[in-house]
Amino acid sequence: MSVTIYHNSRCSKSRETLALLQSKSIEPTVVEYLKTPLTHDQISTLIDQLGFSSARDLMRTKETEYKTLNLKDETNETTLINAMVEHPKLIERPIVEHNGKAAIGRPPENVLSVL
Repeated sequence: MSVTIYHNSRCSKSRETLALLQSKSIEPTVVEYLKTPLTHDQISTLIDQLGFSSARDLMRTKETEYKTLNLKDETNETTLINAMVEHPKLIERPIVEHNGKAAIGRPPENVLSVL
């Protein structure tokens, strides 16, 4: 079973989601997206896999970078995705991807729907 988790080890929900997967005997590929930023195409794919209608749905709108970059009123999807490429901290976490589907682990049990 090929499962990927986009993970931030400093985030409690991300750690809980990884532990949940491991408790189900799943050893996912761990992508520490703050150390290895995602590309524009990878983020676009995740948005589609998550079923989101906008890149904003994948963004952490309470982050300082969101306010500093004045993204609240931004309507251009490319600009929003580029902001996440340049500032990966803006990406909601954790994300688990499997078989062309993805889910955000908030709460961690949400990811079980894609396994």
